[in-house]
Amino acid sequence: MTLDTLQIYERLKGANLDELAAKEIAEVIKDVAEGHLATKEDVEKIIAKAKVEIIKWVAGMLLAQAAIVATLVKLL
Repeated sequence: MTLDTLQIYERLKGANLDELAAKEIAEVIKDVAEGHLATKEDVEKIIAKAKVEIIKWVAGMLLAQAAIVATLVKLL
């Protein structure tokens, strides 16, 4: 996705906004738009981190379950 900052600038100037303010607002919009776009690699990294966290959680729950079962067996 490309962002036409010149068009944004011209529209802001056309709305009687100061030239410096129009230019700065156009640049801020560009920075925000570019900063929030994720690449395929970003998504793959996020998914990989989520998988690791799920595996850690499941392993921890299995250990907790084993400990509870062992405790119950000892009590009976």
